[in-house]
Amino acid sequence: MSITMGGRLGATLGAAAVVLMTIGVPTATATNGQSAVTDPKAVPSPGSLSTGVFTDACDDTTTPGWISSTEPTLTARTTAPGARFKVWDAAGTKVFDQTVRTAADGTVQVRPTGLVEGVGYSWQVWPDYGPGAGKPTAACHFGVDATAPQFTVGSTDFPESGSGATPLKYAGQTGTFTVKGTDLGSGVACYQYVLNGTLSVGSPCQGTGTVAAGADGTATFQLKPTQWGTNVLTVQAVDNAGNVTQPVSYTFYAPSNPNPPAAAPGDVNGDGIPDILLPDTAGNLQIISADATSTVPTSTVAAFRAPGGSGWNGVQLLHRGWDRSHAPMDDLMAHQPGGDSLYLYRNFDMGDFAGSSTLAERDVDPFDPPVLPEGFNADWSKATQLVALGALGAGQQTSVLTVEDDSLWLFTNPGFMYGYRTFVRISTSSAWAGYDLIAPGKAADGSLALWSRNRATGELRTYPITKRADGTYDFAALADPATGTVIGTFPVAEYPTLGSSGDGNGDGQPDLYAVTADRHLLTFNGVTAPKDLGTLR
Repeated sequence: MSITMGGRLGATLGAAAVVLMTIGVPTATATNGQSAVTDPKAVPSPGSLSTGVFTDACDDTTTPGWISSTEPTLTARTTAPGARFKVWDAAGTKVFDQTVRTAADGTVQVRPTGLVEGVGYSWQVWPDYGPGAGKPTAACHFGVDATAPQFTVGSTDFPESGSGATPLKYAGQTGTFTVKGTDLGSGVACYQYVLNGTLSVGSPCQGTGTVAAGADGTATFQLKPTQWGTNVLTVQAVDNAGNVTQPVSYTFYAPSNPNPPAAAPGDVNGDGIPDILLPDTAGNLQIISADATSTVPTSTVAAFRAPGGSGWNGVQLLHRGWDRSHAPMDDLMAHQPGGDSLYLYRNFDMGDFAGSSTLAERDVDPFDPPVLPEGFNADWSKATQLVALGALGAGQQTSVLTVEDDSLWLFTNPGFMYGYRTFVRISTSSAWAGYDLIAPGKAADGSLALWSRNRATGELRTYPITKRADGTYDFAALADPATGTVIGTFPVAEYPTLGSSGDGNGDGQPDLYAVTADRHLLTFNGVTAPKDLGTLR
């Protein structure tokens, strides 16, 4: 009797070619043709980070994986008093042969030594009954790669400091970075990177700041340095066997832009285009340009920066306006439903929102409180809807509309550093609880409106907010939500999320966006002609 093994490692493990060979095997003593040894496994488990497949490849069709050790542990289970392990290299030469006794729990294991990197290996286990042993396991396979890759980082947009090259981009603009790596064994799987920070600790080749390597070990990614001056990009490489390099620092200079884009309400990253802010499934906050052609975010804000530190999913987000404590880009407000606080993240870093938040105040002056109107709440806990209308005064600080106890309230300049804060009850009709508020912002002609969706019917209505001769605004149209003009129908079951970041396509009119029930992001021309950008992360 004989068994044939090997034959396919050469195609998957580089130069480690495996040849077919025949090995003489004593007559089997197991019944029904079954092996007396089962569950052969190598530790660590052979696999590939690029494919995510980890397998011992104990057949003639499965692609073998890689092990990041030259001394792996080989294990199996048997009812025999012992077992014999044999290992062959890709040329068919036996490099290991050892018999061990069976442990009380039925396991057997060995640790072969002297294995060579970059080489594919086959191995089998026989039950050891003495003379006339039994049927072995099928041949299992793996490759060995215990050395991390090598790589270089480069960018023509932001050349490395000291290279003598002139940057082609400015701070606040997106640059392309290229990483080139080599790995003599399993090949480069991915690169992990962070700008002006510390690489996160977690599963390799997963999460934000990760880019997959191509077959030639090269990868490109884009970053936007938000601070002018010296920046440090930190990169590390991971190969398919799981070997991780030491972090490499790439230092570059980002000059200040002498001609920055014009300020645009709704823009958080300083490119002059409004942005859509939506969480991904992992709880990170995605910043997606309102004129994007796909759902790929321009940047993300880590989940731990959200109120409570547990992610941005379920958090009410609003942005349209800023104060003069920083460059003209939207600040971010965040409210956890039912929470008593409204968190204000001032935008000092072009949408990274890496600084600490403050709490937005509701009253005018805590040292000289006014007479409070009936129904006024001391905190934000009853605010079921919140939207940022935008600037209503001379500055760019936003005003916030809320639905509380079914009524509509307006808070001017809540929590901002400059200007006076005011509040007023806009509607006492007690009917706003069944509506989703949407603030489209000002049109190019300066006109302002509020949109709302009736959650029962899906009807989208618009309400004009007109500016009086004295510069104040008239909110009379918001007295009753049923009186608005219907401009479309968007059933909640089909479009769970509706919003607007302002004029996304540059035609001077505000535009709607929506997230469908299957997490597709749609952008509209006004409220018509939807464009499907694809599935959100």
